[in-house]
Amino acid sequence: MALIGIDLGTTNSLCCVWRNGKCVLIPNSLGDYLTPSVVSADENGDILVGKTAKERLISHPGHTASSFKQFMGTGKVYILGKKRFHPEDLSSMILRRLKEDAETFLDEDITEAIISVPAYFNNNQRSMTKLAGELAGLRVERIINEPSAAAIAYQHATGNDGFYLVVDFGGGTLDISVVDIFENIVDIIAVAGDNHLGGDDIDNIIVDAFYELHPILNQKLSPSEKASVKKMAEQCKMNLTTSEQALMVYVYKGKRYELLLTNQILLDLCAPILAKIKLVLRRALKDSSRSVNEIDAVIAVGGSGKMPIVQSFLMQLTGKAPLCSIDPDKAVALGVGIVTGIKARDADIRDVVMTDICPFTLGIRVFNRFTNDKNEYSPIIERNTALPVSRERNYFTMHDLQTKVMIDIYQGESLSVVNNLLLGQLEISIPPAKAGEITISLRFSYDINGILEVDVRCEQTGDTEHVLILTNKNLSSAEITKRRQELQKLKTPPREQEENRYLLECGARLFEESTGQARMLIQQETILFTSVLENSGHPTELEKAKNRFAQIVKLLDEGDDKLFFGGAAE
Repeated sequence: MALIGIDLGTTNSLCCVWRNGKCVLIPNSLGDYLTPSVVSADENGDILVGKTAKERLISHPGHTASSFKQFMGTGKVYILGKKRFHPEDLSSMILRRLKEDAETFLDEDITEAIISVPAYFNNNQRSMTKLAGELAGLRVERIINEPSAAAIAYQHATGNDGFYLVVDFGGGTLDISVVDIFENIVDIIAVAGDNHLGGDDIDNIIVDAFYELHPILNQKLSPSEKASVKKMAEQCKMNLTTSEQALMVYVYKGKRYELLLTNQILLDLCAPILAKIKLVLRRALKDSSRSVNEIDAVIAVGGSGKMPIVQSFLMQLTGKAPLCSIDPDKAVALGVGIVTGIKARDADIRDVVMTDICPFTLGIRVFNRFTNDKNEYSPIIERNTALPVSRERNYFTMHDLQTKVMIDIYQGESLSVVNNLLLGQLEISIPPAKAGEITISLRFSYDINGILEVDVRCEQTGDTEHVLILTNKNLSSAEITKRRQELQKLKTPPREQEENRYLLECGARLFEESTGQARMLIQQETILFTSVLENSGHPTELEKAKNRFAQIVKLLDEGDDKLFFGGAAE
């Protein structure tokens, strides 16, 4: 059985495999490499995933979820129709679809995967990513940082040594890593990031600028109409990647509302976002003990990394034009695919060695008797420590005749634990004695997947306690199996019907967006296409109807007047 690599993205996800000495991207049922990370529940309770679900962001915004990756590990609940889902449930549906696509492409069962995550994902988010894989029926062999994967892809493609600044700016997260590549070693030196900064924020800035110019729309539009405006903002942003200006137009009750954007205007609007990128970049360089002059090249990955305003800003900060020789949308996936080959000890790449680091400091809450502060943070493993790592520290009791010690385990950088993330708690019994006479030995072990194990020992008795820090509350195998079976009971359209369902959702979305002749046309053609699907069993007739409807959808999406002036699809 093959081991697959998965880039589980905020906006899009990809799947790949190492075959015949190279990384091969796996297409989905629609023939695309990028599968939108979107999940929707239809009127019958069926679950739609990917491109088809993305079309329903406009027509059925209350039944559709996107950008849920950045809320992994938070306990957030999404309500799609009558069902409730957590981010790991929705992520598992994306992973399951990628798994099914890989099984079809490779014609074999898939049970194992390596999944990439943002380098700045905390322990909760990494644990929930692993759980999402298990809920999808995958044994997650390893979790790898996205910038690490991108560095692997470039090292494999170019063979060039040096210090690299990898800027991974995706739909919902920002990661910046300093990477040292020397011969067959890819060494991650430092990482910094922001788990709530990405291309989605740029979309929102464009939407805000549009409503600021036309405040009446912000007051009058329905949720579905606002979703349409958000989609236009995203398209406007994408157009500015290849053009110097882009016009955003929305028609409401027969009146046109416009916003003209140039890259310079967008640059000014995005000043707060760019300032945050600068802070993260500075932190990464500081933690690496490198100056910007020591960086040999800047690598831009992630969909938002393609934007001219981002690339020009990075060049301004570093003096180096970002490298984009590998498609920024695919660089991480290709890197993960190469890691699957490394793990399989493929003869072509088995000598490549990759190191990784701990992105956050790990420690416990302690009492400072000099300041009387009961919430002081005591670090045990510092951020940017190479993985795997194990560190041990000794602590002492604070009260006379104590019989128990509660260990509160945190992740973060603040001196006060109230500003850090509580990962878990561990309790150990101790013999009563005077304050300071009982020694507690605490060992933190952080593995290559970024999963923490904690061991506590009372030196006087030799008693020990152990905990594996997971935010799934240490679900048993039986509980995970039960939850996976519940998710698998949700019906999804067969792969062979995916394209037809996608076209129908495109029609529903265009009906929402259109008025006048265009709306009448898409309504008529949707009815005609639906009738053929329900009543015709002849393959030629079905194919002809599908091609006709697909062409009409394409022309309407492009705003082509040929549909109304003598050039209708045949």
